[in-house]
Amino acid sequence: MSSPSALDPHAGRAVFHAGVPLDAARAVVILLHGRGGDAERALDMSRMLPGEGVCYLSPAAADNSWYPQRFIAPLQLNEPWLSSALAVVSREVDRAAAAGIPRERVLIGGFSQGACLSLEWALRTGGRLGGIFALSGGVIGQPGAARAFDRDLAGTPVLLACGDSDGHIPLASVKESAAVLRAHGATLTEKIYPGLGHVIVSDEFARIGRMIATVADAGASR
Repeated sequence: MSSPSALDPHAGRAVFHAGVPLDAARAVVILLHGRGGDAERALDMSRMLPGEGVCYLSPAAADNSWYPQRFIAPLQLNEPWLSSALAVVSREVDRAAAAGIPRERVLIGGFSQGACLSLEWALRTGGRLGGIFALSGGVIGQPGAARAFDRDLAGTPVLLACGDSDGHIPLASVKESAAVLRAHGATLTEKIYPGLGHVIVSDEFARIGRMIATVADAGASR
């Protein structure tokens, strides 16, 4: 395991686990916490989600933050923390693959910063995943700035959900993110909740639960 450094501050941080062991999983869910949150609290989400055949992994960020500035800041202001965070996600996807879990049975998601990181990783990496769920987040980068993503998501199911009164996530950024995801091959469900702030609601858990159950059921038939 690599150690933290100025260029890779998230290296070597703990990864917490819930659900079935990785080598017994039919589906793997990588849960990414938000700014000021932590991996153990993110893992609490698994209590509201399907457990049969599902392995939940929740990596920890350095100082409880994946990157220092807002997600709508210029990309260079969030480096090298952002690249280090993306590498964390890649390592967990690779770990699942080494245990025999293909990308089509891996779901990645989170809240706030975790949501933004999930979308960024998926768009930079491309390919078919079991699913992405981004709660109260958007694609990272300045609003209106063209992003040169050259990968296709190949029909990956994506849930992009946010309140229209979220003080941290501009609704315009959510709409712009939705357009980017559709343009890059996502099968997108966009859900905007009237009057909702920066929180998670039961409808989001229900939608994520159905995504996970679909992937786990498909894994059982292999």
